[in-house]
Amino acid sequence: MTHKPKLGIQGPVVAYQDPWAGEASELIMRTGTGSVCPSQDPKPEPDEFLHALLELEADFYVHHVIPEMKGYSELLADIAEAGLDICLGNEYGNINGPWTEGTNRYDVPDETIMQAARSGRCIGLLYDEPEHLQINAGQYRHDGWFPHWGSTDDMNLEESRAKVERSVMSHVQHVQSVLEQVGSPRSSMPLIAEHVFPTMFHTFARAGMDISPKIMKESFQSLQLSTALGAAKQYDRALWICADLWGPDTGRWFTRFQGFPGHSPQEFESALKMGYLMGPSHLFVENIDVLMKHRQTGFETTEFGEVWKEFVRKFIPEHTLTWHHSEANPDIAIIHSNDGNYGQNERLFGNRTLANLGGSQSVFHIWHLLSRGTIPAHGSCMHIPGYDFPRHELKRDVAYEQFPLEQGYVSSDGRRVHPLFYPVRNVLAFDDKVSVDQLGRPKLVMVGGSSLSAETLFAVIKRAEDGGVVVIAEWLLPPNCPEKLRNSGKMGFGRWIVTNDFLDERVKEIVEPFLGEERCWMQRFGTTEVRMYPKDRDGYTLDFEIAAV
Repeated sequence: MTHKPKLGIQGPVVAYQDPWAGEASELIMRTGTGSVCPSQDPKPEPDEFLHALLELEADFYVHHVIPEMKGYSELLADIAEAGLDICLGNEYGNINGPWTEGTNRYDVPDETIMQAARSGRCIGLLYDEPEHLQINAGQYRHDGWFPHWGSTDDMNLEESRAKVERSVMSHVQHVQSVLEQVGSPRSSMPLIAEHVFPTMFHTFARAGMDISPKIMKESFQSLQLSTALGAAKQYDRALWICADLWGPDTGRWFTRFQGFPGHSPQEFESALKMGYLMGPSHLFVENIDVLMKHRQTGFETTEFGEVWKEFVRKFIPEHTLTWHHSEANPDIAIIHSNDGNYGQNERLFGNRTLANLGGSQSVFHIWHLLSRGTIPAHGSCMHIPGYDFPRHELKRDVAYEQFPLEQGYVSSDGRRVHPLFYPVRNVLAFDDKVSVDQLGRPKLVMVGGSSLSAETLFAVIKRAEDGGVVVIAEWLLPPNCPEKLRNSGKMGFGRWIVTNDFLDERVKEIVEPFLGEERCWMQRFGTTEVRMYPKDRDGYTLDFEIAAV
């Protein structure tokens, strides 16, 4: 069996106008920066733009839907004629409105979905950072508190999670019914959750969405991918991967805007290879602005565009995948309830009244332990205390009118903050509803979070009895559980360790033999191991080894 992910390119946000919308692009905010950013390059004509996509060997185009856009029919016809697929994204609507009542969410209108379905080329509806906009509901909409999937105030954590899940499921079913009305298969246009934060993957997957982690960005890559892989496997969802060039760093590279790109061409090259080797169903780049400049004479490829071309023309043909993301099989499993906490420690699932964080922070301690201390113990991405992004200096020093910067910008101290390498050994993260069959046979299971289902408690007990080592938070044990579950020791052919602190020295000693090499991050798919090593001292670039086991 061989597998080739579909490759995509996301449309422009600051470089040039949408080729079909034209001047309408200049009337809305196209980035999350809070201001309208005039286009930097001349507008390309549709045929020029499509030729550029084909030159980049894209299989599909991620189009930012401009609410009430004119030229939509022409867009669909042109995409189809070019032999491309299209994915419709909701980011512009999220930023500008109109919003679905009671939320900060833009839903692509039913008629637009029907038109796209009739074209036969629409492969999905991309929801931009829905977890972020549930938790941080005031990001774009400022006339009240309207979380992405509805208000959760005055609910407890479990009720908040269930409210979001029901809301997502309801909309998934609505889109499926719209597709049925035009004779399309219900599953032909999935909703895809594109995450900047590694939280709520499992909630959205359980409710019926495919999932798309952003790589690069401000993520800890191994944590982000292991969590997304686990959610996709547990709920049998497609795994899309977004190689997001927005990020925290600056340097001597072509720069469109503050933090765009916030990663070097060399890091981009490693990230593309890393994402591809995870065996996703789809892999796309955000955005084309950084790959291609547009001049009066046509498109020109940037150093980032050259990296992409080398990736699709050389690396992919020389590294045929014989595995798929669904074959991920962990040596170490993390089980934790989906608590909506990435380290902000408030507004879990958008709930402003929730005072009790439960055990939601324990997952940070688990990742800290499993990564040999390289991932911080107080959050799961860089949007937490302790990180100062070089792009902030660029924002202070350079006005928008001065962009793009052909030679980039080097911060005063020349530092960067976003490496790719965080060593973990074949980890998948599941939620608190994972079953015996879904869990498989990991050698080590770490169980944290704020809640645990009876089914999953049974699954981890069985794993210990069958030879695994299970480390479980004491607060997750039911009040009426057998006394033997409250005590650490031998259980069947394995071990059962109860703790109130995953960073306790006793726990560290038990876990140490499972952690693997200090300078290796490994993910196994079936009988293939993808091993990643830091190529430079700090791990901003990676070396790869593929091994059959």
